[in-house]
Amino acid sequence: MISDEPRINDDIRVSQVRLIGPNGEQVGIIATSVALNLAKEANLDLVEVAPKAKPPVAKLIDYGKFKYNEKIKAREARRNQSMSEIKEIRFRLKIDDHDFEVKEGHVRRFLSAGDKVKVTIMLRGREQSRPIGGVELLRKLADDVADLGSIEFAPKQEGRNIIMTLSPKGKKVHTQSEQRRRGGQARAERKARQAAHLAAKADDNTSHKQMKSKEGSNAEDEK
Repeated sequence: MISDEPRINDDIRVSQVRLIGPNGEQVGIIATSVALNLAKEANLDLVEVAPKAKPPVAKLIDYGKFKYNEKIKAREARRNQSMSEIKEIRFRLKIDDHDFEVKEGHVRRFLSAGDKVKVTIMLRGREQSRPIGGVELLRKLADDVADLGSIEFAPKQEGRNIIMTLSPKGKKVHTQSEQRRRGGQARAERKARQAAHLAAKADDNTSHKQMKSKEGSNAEDEK
C-alpha cells in the first residue's frame, strides 16, 4: 500500500539529496548521510519533499510541528469550504403572508447555521417591467432577519428574477427555541407595522370623508 506520508530520516534510501535548510535556504546537493547528521545536530528531521526530483529534494524541518500545521491548514480549508456554501430560497412576487413567514423561517435557520442565503423572487409577465415590488419585498425580508444576517449583495434584477444574497453575522444561534423566539419577535414587529399602516390608512379615509361631508354642508348652506 502506497503511503501519502513523505519519507523522513532513515527512510530516505538514496545516496544524495538536494538539501533545503530550515529557513528555506538552498544548501545544495550533499550525501544523504551528511544531511542526516545536520538534521540530528539541529534537532530537526530530514524530510523528503520532492521524491521524483533528481536527486530528490529534502528539507530540514521539525516534522511534528510540520504535521500539526498541515492539520490546521486542512481544517481551515474545510471550514472555509463549508462557510462558502450558499443555500437558496425561491418564491413568487405574489406570496401570501403565511408562505412568506415559512420562507423567512427557512432563511433564519440557514443564517443561524452560518450559511449564506441566496433569495430569488421569480417574476411573471408584466412584473418584469415593474421590479420595484420585488426589491421592496426582499429588503423587507432582510429587515426581518437583520438580527441574524445582513445584505451581502443588494437586490437586483437578473432577467426574470430579482436576487439578493444574505450573509450570517455574529455567533450562530444553536437552539431551536432561540430561533423560534427571534422569529416570533420578527413576526410580531412585522404585524405591528402592518397594523400601524392600516390604522394610518383608516385615519386618512376618515379624514377624507369628513372633509367631503364638510364641503357638502357648506354647499347646502350657500343654497
